[in-house]
Amino acid sequence: MSDTSPTDLMGEAFEAQRGRLLAVAHRMLGSHADAEDVVQEAWLRLSRQNTATIDNLAGWLTTVVGRISLDVLRSRRARPEASYDHRLPEVVVLLDDGSAPEDDAVLADSVGLALLVVLDSLGPSERLAFVLHDMFAVPFDEIGKILGRSTAAAKMLASRARRKVRATERPSGVERKQHEVVQAFLAAARRGDFQELLRVLDPEVKLTVETPAGVVVTLGATRVVAGAQLAAGAATLGRAALVHGLPGVISWREDGTPLSVLAFNVVDGRITDITAVVDPAKIALMDLPTPA
Repeated sequence: MSDTSPTDLMGEAFEAQRGRLLAVAHRMLGSHADAEDVVQEAWLRLSRQNTATIDNLAGWLTTVVGRISLDVLRSRRARPEASYDHRLPEVVVLLDDGSAPEDDAVLADSVGLALLVVLDSLGPSERLAFVLHDMFAVPFDEIGKILGRSTAAAKMLASRARRKVRATERPSGVERKQHEVVQAFLAAARRGDFQELLRVLDPEVKLTVETPAGVVVTLGATRVVAGAQLAAGAATLGRAALVHGLPGVISWREDGTPLSVLAFNVVDGRITDITAVVDPAKIALMDLPTPA
């Protein structure tokens, strides 16, 4: 007679599913910390459930994780300022040695996280439908149950999300061109070349700077050019990098402590967004490479 209790058996069955559940939650939420919380909550719910009523444990757990993740996404939409800190530890920063990013297999994780940036642009229901079906092959009828919608509606949500994702896909060689645009911007910032800066900036460019005092947002090419000294300093003291799969720059102080992390989004040959983190507390949450 086995000494294994039903609770032990349930725990073993859950642990066998944990890796897949974490992958689902991470794709849904873009945060390992949030994914861990969601999977832990799923375990708590399972421990309170009469497992005799569960015909398909994997399906039941996927449904629970999907619903909890959906609640988290909807909460983020209601309070967008609450989600930024959770995502900071997930920022992947890799030094760019000058090779073509699209040809370097080492950058696979960064490119994968770039997809998470795209997924952030989707609505919660679209994101759930796309992630569960296209990435984890969950049937649309199960997705519909999670969303409280029909199978046809779930298909429509996934299709709409798929179109949005494909619209952001970049053909081969675009990464190198983006890198060249960023380098042109940084060189112009060092020289103080106002006209060249305006040439490479989108007229409606957005600069977001995370400072110790909070977030500072600057809109418009003319105003961003006035603050280009930040980028110029980073270019002088730092090294080219890939931040979330986007071209960027990391800079360090002389003692080797990180000073700033910049990321640039380039569309049609012009910079549309610049994100700069200069808050030491938030930089400390990032897993940065060490300076050469």
